Amino acid sequence: MGVVLITSIDRTGLLTIEAKYVLVIDDDQSILRTMVRVLEKNGFSADTAKTAKEAIEKSKMRQYDAALIDLRLPDMTGLEVLAHADLGGAIKIMLTGFPSLVTGIKAREYGADAYLRKPVHPEELLKLIRVKLTQRK
Repeated sequence: MGVVLITSIDRTGLLTIEAKYVLVIDDDQSILRTMVRVLEKNGFSADTAKTAKEAIEKSKMRQYDAALIDLRLPDMTGLEVLAHADLGGAIKIMLTGFPSLVTGIKAREYGADAYLRKPVHPEELLKLIRVKLTQRK
């Protein structure tokens, strides 16, 4: 079971506890391990997918608060994941080691909330996720 975030105090003065689930989609096992470790250490619950197909299936089974999506996957592109996954209101952050203006624009057109170049500094990524989650409330 993942870690939960204490996000606010309700009208009665009780703490509101809300889990934040993040789907990390990348075919590089070391990136998946590192991202999960960073996310869970900072109060998020993380799930992983190594392929677009796996990510699309997982998106049908659980509602995620955020998705970190690699642009280059073995079976599809991250753009296709954006088009086909059921990510609903999740924050969608496209990650790539091969950034270009064209893919950056397309990512935004397909619903990405952000487009970051790898390697991503963990503090930068965590700050971005928190800001985007706060803006969604």
